[in-house]
Formats: sequence, C-alpha cells, structure tokens
Amino acid sequence: MHNIDLYSYQLGAADCFCEMVRAGVKKIALSHPCNSRELRDEFFEDFDKLAEEYGVKYYAEDEPLFTDLFPISLNKNRYVVIFYIEDKYLEEYLQLKKDKAKYIAEGTYDTYRRDLAVRYGKLLSYSDEGIERLLAGNTEKE
Repeated sequence: MHNIDLYSYQLGAADCFCEMVRAGVKKIALSHPCNSRELRDEFFEDFDKLAEEYGVKYYAEDEPLFTDLFPISLNKNRYVVIFYIEDKYLEEYLQLKKDKAKYIAEGTYDTYRRDLAVRYGKLLSYSDEGIERLLAGNTEKE
C-alpha cells in the first residue's frame, strides 16, 4: 500500500469536488476542514489551478456554518473553502448564515434549526434520504 501525504490527499479530494461542481452534480462543495487559516491558505495556489481547470470559483470560509447536519467538532475552529460555479449558490450559503444569526437573535433558532440544516443539505446537493441519515446520525450538535 502506498503512503499518501495529507496535503496530496486533500488536494485530490478538492479536485474531485471541483469536477462534481463543474458537472452540476453539486451546487457547492466543501474542502476538507483545516486546523488553521494558514494551513488552508497553503492550498490557494493549487486551488487557483483547479478553479481554472474546472471553471469553478472558490470562497475562503473562516467561520463555517454550523447546523445539525454535521457534528460540531467537524468544523468548529476550522477553516474551509467552498467550491461553486454560480454566484447564486454562494449567496444562498451566505444567506443561510444570516438566517441562522437572525434566528438566534430572535430566540427562534430551535424552531428553525431543522429547516436550516435541511436547506444546507439541499445546497450541498444531498438527497432527502442522505439529509435524514446525517441528521439522525449526528449525536454531536451545537
């Protein structure tokens, strides 16, 4: 078995995600979370090449959206990149973050938290069954 360094593995995953976004399989895709902004930013030169090759864009996210879709430890204090083609999908992601902040400020987050997680799952192009599986399996909510 070959040893693959972490950088190469994560870059290979990003390549696959960019291909899926270009093909329309996913509206947005997330890079692997990095433990620091500096580690994430080391990928930018290669992400620039992927973006050019696949005709995608990327957005450096320093404060990822937390929903019940994923365990909180997956993204807490981590840094990711969002790959996308159409600006409307990045805008939709940013709107989800604004909606969550609004719900928290209004004290209505518990009412809307499932809806927010489902909307996020749809933006990630997950099936209804996949979203339900992730929600049911997540025992580490914020």
